[in-house]
Amino acid sequence: MADRVHPGDSPPPANDNHLSMSKLPPPSPEKPVPQPGTYVIQIPKDQIYRVPPPENARRYAHLSKRKANKGVLRRCCCCFLTTMLVLLTAVAIAAAVIYFYFKPEAPSYSVESVAIKGFNLTSSSPLSPEFDIAVRAHNPNDKIGIYYEKGSSVRVFYEDVDLCNGALPVFYQPTNNVTLFQMALKGSGIELTNTALRALSDEQSKGAVPFKLRLRAPVKIKVGAVKTWEITVKVTCKITVDKLTAASKIVSKDCNYGVNLW
Repeated sequence: MADRVHPGDSPPPANDNHLSMSKLPPPSPEKPVPQPGTYVIQIPKDQIYRVPPPENARRYAHLSKRKANKGVLRRCCCCFLTTMLVLLTAVAIAAAVIYFYFKPEAPSYSVESVAIKGFNLTSSSPLSPEFDIAVRAHNPNDKIGIYYEKGSSVRVFYEDVDLCNGALPVFYQPTNNVTLFQMALKGSGIELTNTALRALSDEQSKGAVPFKLRLRAPVKIKVGAVKTWEITVKVTCKITVDKLTAASKIVSKDCNYGVNLW
């Protein structure tokens, strides 16, 4: 048999597997090639649990304890806020029910008459003014009564000078009631400047002498069979009279009402 002759006496082609292995890049030193008979297992980073080195063990324990404390504090805050929210909701619902059932209305106050004594505008000696005042109190509520307690005060001012004072009587005002009560307010040793005396004389000659009445009264509200805590009623009235005598008449009046709940 004749031998097979390769063209150009070139060497026979190398094996494909041998060629592919000769072209592979050398292994990277960062990723060593596993030894024969071993396995490479790939695990996600978030599933790897590391043990801190001994020098960081104390710091790791401290941080772990602080995180646990923060978790407990956060749960306590959430429980507290939830409880407060429930209580506030319950209070709001109860207040709404009470409001729509009792339909509370604010009482009204006005000054009905004023009799004045003790003003001598021609003398510079101290004054002892007296005001006999009738105040009208109206309770328009159908299901709410008002207890007027001890400790009230009623004062009359001319500009910033406290002229006289007194108090309301202690009484209970029932529902849908109008009460007219008299108060005798007295002052002593009141010294007015010459300017104030001249101003009073001029205002009296014009038939318009302004005063301010300030009333403060502690009250308790009766709602059904329940009596509330003590509330302070505040009434301020600007009144103008025609003269400084027992026969004086009210020319104008304007009263404002407010309360202090605590």
